Amino acid sequence: MKKNPKQAETLRKVLKRIKRYRVYLALSILAAAATVALTLYAPVLTGDAIDLIIDKGRVDFAGIGNILIKLGIVIMLTAVFQWLMNACNNLIAYRTIRDIRDEAFRHISILPLGYIDGHSYGEVVSRVIADVDQFADGLLMGFTQLFTGVITILGTLCIILVRSPSIALVVLLITPISLFVAAFIAKRTFSMFKLQSETRGEQTALIDEMVGNQKVVQAYGRQEKVLEQFDEINGRLERCSLKAIFFSSITNPATRFVNNLVYAGVAITGALSAVAGQITVGQLSCFLSYANQYTKPFNEISGVVTELQNALACAGRIFELIEEPPQPPEPTDAVVLTDADGRVSLTDVSFSYTPEQKLIENLNLAVQPGQRVAIVGPTGCGKTTVINLLMRFYDVDSGSISVSGQDIRHLTRHSLRTSYGMVLQETWLKTGTIRENIAMGRPDATDEEIVAAAKAAHAHSFIKRLPDGYDTVITEDGGGLSQGQKQLLCITRVMLCRPPMLILDEATSSIDTRTEQRIQAAFARLMEGRTSFIVAHRLSTIREADVILVMKDGHIIEQGNHQSLLAQNGFYANLYNSQFALS
Repeated sequence: MKKNPKQAETLRKVLKRIKRYRVYLALSILAAAATVALTLYAPVLTGDAIDLIIDKGRVDFAGIGNILIKLGIVIMLTAVFQWLMNACNNLIAYRTIRDIRDEAFRHISILPLGYIDGHSYGEVVSRVIADVDQFADGLLMGFTQLFTGVITILGTLCIILVRSPSIALVVLLITPISLFVAAFIAKRTFSMFKLQSETRGEQTALIDEMVGNQKVVQAYGRQEKVLEQFDEINGRLERCSLKAIFFSSITNPATRFVNNLVYAGVAITGALSAVAGQITVGQLSCFLSYANQYTKPFNEISGVVTELQNALACAGRIFELIEEPPQPPEPTDAVVLTDADGRVSLTDVSFSYTPEQKLIENLNLAVQPGQRVAIVGPTGCGKTTVINLLMRFYDVDSGSISVSGQDIRHLTRHSLRTSYGMVLQETWLKTGTIRENIAMGRPDATDEEIVAAAKAAHAHSFIKRLPDGYDTVITEDGGGLSQGQKQLLCITRVMLCRPPMLILDEATSSIDTRTEQRIQAAFARLMEGRTSFIVAHRLSTIREADVILVMKDGHIIEQGNHQSLLAQNGFYANLYNSQFALS
């Protein structure tokens, strides 16, 4: 059979990760060998007992009793070794998938943001959860049945060959048919299971998207459309699953048919040998038992091969995630940014998310320490992209960005990002208490500091009204908190950290006007002496900015303070007047 190179490569990666548990693997193989040896010894004892039953009234009960005692010991030892083998197999399988999941999760944290933005969250989650679960099932079945099956086949064949070459010849002539059938089917199931796994990931992504945005779905009456989309994916999953299962399900019956031929061949050859006086009736019984034991692993292994096809297909998807190129590593001489003075410079910066669609070209900007820089412009002009570049979520295609006179590509990402306090329009909270969410950037903060930050952000009053105050547990979506309250918690988080530089991306977009005025006053106190970048659509919120950058199509087309830009009567003036035309 021609081996699928991708499948072989996936298997190699799996074995590489299992290698660290080779002690348990060796113990499992030894336990499997002991189990098989004892299992093969049992028919010999049974055959000997049958030969002691010579005729009516001529039964050696004493000899049979001794054999039964031996048989009982053999059965008990078989159970012990089988338990030991299963314990080792479980340990190997579940520690291996633990390592793979850990490796995948750690890799996600260092993937470039472009990969996360380019893949649905549900599809990524499906690889880490569903695909690894499927891989675990196949791996466990492979360990449990593959070792004992292979050893049983080899051991049985050797015993038959030693005791009766003629019967062994029958077995050897028929066995290749079973192997051919299993290999023929297995070759075709891998691609089908891979397609099944990919389609399942697509379905998970749709479910994740729809559950997370159910309000939007219902608000726009998209239930029927979403159901149609789900039915289409579900139908494809059904079809590819049926194909995969159909081919895999015929493996066992096909091998059983061939194995029954083996049993029949052994029975006929053995019976003729017994009639000719070459073997005893007890030995014939032993050979028939061996024929059953020899053929049984083929049925089990055919099922294992099917599961392994599915497991390797799922493993291939998780390895694709693990092997995605990570974000560029930090240089060995990367500098830790300490005491940033707030001086930021962008020199001839060009960047685009996709090569065919230009976004920012030759952008130049010099920000002095303590300046409040507002960035305004129409949707899609590159405002948030500038923020992504400042935080080094993306690296520039050309040009450079420097902080405190140092190129940010020569700084550690952690020290750069901790120098910024960031409040986005989209809030992000984690499952935990209100206190834990506020102290995320400063886990060592005291209760007094947390309360002071909450009061400064005007969040203290609503927090105290919660059932358990600062100890109230919320989920990652904020539970029963309003969007404005969630945003206040994010603002409080920044208030607590008091970083040297600030980024506010529509930070007060979900807050009522009265609270916004208070927050603006709190921000004004926070921004004193700190370089601040403010992205805003409501131009009333950035009147006091030292510098307003007006962006359009990735370029800064106007620059100045509020009054000077109005006096120019250009693009900014049109934007501002359009917002206050009715005032």
